[in-house]
Amino acid sequence: MKTVIVGCGRVGAELADAFDRAGHDVIVVDPVTRAFDRLPSTFRGSAVRGDGTDEDTLRRAGAEDADIFLAMTEGDNRNVMAAQLAVEALNAVRVVAKINDPVRAAAYADLGLATLCRTTLMSDAVTGYLGMPVSGMPGIYPPSGVHPGGEHHDLPGPVEGAAAGSASAGSASGGSASASPAPAGAPNRREA
Repeated sequence: MKTVIVGCGRVGAELADAFDRAGHDVIVVDPVTRAFDRLPSTFRGSAVRGDGTDEDTLRRAGAEDADIFLAMTEGDNRNVMAAQLAVEALNAVRVVAKINDPVRAAAYADLGLATLCRTTLMSDAVTGYLGMPVSGMPGIYPPSGVHPGGEHHDLPGPVEGAAAGSASAGSASGGSASASPAPAGAPNRREA
């Protein structure tokens, strides 16, 4: 399965490693080259320096027809833009955007984008641990509306080959993606 992750922060790198170990063809996109240092030396996927909200960059990185597309940057707006591109232009099958604002996470789900709300997950984890009531809000909001072009992107059931228990995350110059040789054991790093 082809898995694309926009954002190589802590969560993005952890997910990239988990999907890579599960046998997925993983592509990680981040505008900051040193972000790829979070990937383990055993990572076999591609690390592409570029803007994950730019359609041409994502196409050159190989993001078209991704089975899984995860937008995991620190910015809600960047994640929504990347997710919209994945659904509308890149024909991605399952798309999830990390949204920190619980109100916006629910609103984007109503518009047809699956969202992950780290704020709700963390708040409920802390209050639950301390014996206080939890919000009852979902940590992942499945799309409840239909996003134009996204009728197919949220299939029910678990992802084949996904590692259980795995869990964040400027603009680069244009030009064609070129594979750069990587040291043995290092991810394939390209600039898009």
